[in-house]
Amino acid sequence: MKRREFLALVGGAAAARPLAANAQQPAMPVIGFLNSGSAPSPQSLAAFHAGLKESGFIEGQNVTIEHRTADGKYDRLSAFAADLVGRKVNVIVANGSPPSAFAARTATTTIPIVFLFGADPVRIGLVASLNRPGVNITGISTFGSENEIVTKQLELLRELIPNARAFALLVNPKNPTHGVDKSRWRRIADALGVTIEIISASSEGDYDPAIASLADKPVDAVYVVADSFFGSFRRGLIAALANHAMPAMFTNRQYAVEGGLICYGSNLSEAQRHTGIYTGRILKGDKPADLPVVRPTKFDLAINLKTAKALRLTVPDSLLMQATEVIE
Repeated sequence: MKRREFLALVGGAAAARPLAANAQQPAMPVIGFLNSGSAPSPQSLAAFHAGLKESGFIEGQNVTIEHRTADGKYDRLSAFAADLVGRKVNVIVANGSPPSAFAARTATTTIPIVFLFGADPVRIGLVASLNRPGVNITGISTFGSENEIVTKQLELLRELIPNARAFALLVNPKNPTHGVDKSRWRRIADALGVTIEIISASSEGDYDPAIASLADKPVDAVYVVADSFFGSFRRGLIAALANHAMPAMFTNRQYAVEGGLICYGSNLSEAQRHTGIYTGRILKGDKPADLPVVRPTKFDLAINLKTAKALRLTVPDSLLMQATEVIE
């Protein structure tokens, strides 16, 4: 063989080796992020990414994320979930409200699902038990023991408004889990010695008439049931409550930050971090069936003193001492 031909052959083989190595590189795993509400806030995403990093994954380096966002329009979720399944994502994060988790579970029985929402997943029929949730699904419940959380929220509202005798519960009729066992809420209210009135809203245009409907009823405050639609359009809800001078309890501190009166609920940054940890563990090979549902250990109590003053409410020192955040 001539020297020129030999060098060309060796050079070609050397050039081919990196190409072959690149061709054998495994595809980067993909997380499908299915949001029932609006897109997660930068703080929530940062917490999720922090959890992923704890499990060894960094977006753009060894994992990619595809987002699908329903903006509170739950009828979009089935198509979004089916699209993520069709793209063969490695895990689906069902974020925001139970409808996203139900849509994902309907779409696949094989792709792992990690949910994050504020409801009892056993009570609503999503998982078999907290310790052994199911074949391909597990996650984080930000309510923990839901009866205990709702009781605590109503007790705090009663502490803020000592003479309260009736509360209204605002629900989203398009969220199927809001229709599960409404008698449970009545039992909790009976134990506290208050009555409840259930009102509903499923669009921004429903907020004002729903709150206005309470004018002729002996309702002292509103309890806003956790729902990603309300979270996505919370400014309109906060404005409607302010227009009718109606106190309200929320489940997410962001409401209080933006003008709501009082919030009590689990720390969402911590919950998102756990969601990232679980997602990373599943990408590394853990099975959802072996990962028990995480329940909250950190809770936020946020009170907006400016809103309290506008409502002519005096916040007792006992509440201020419990608060994790006071907004002035």
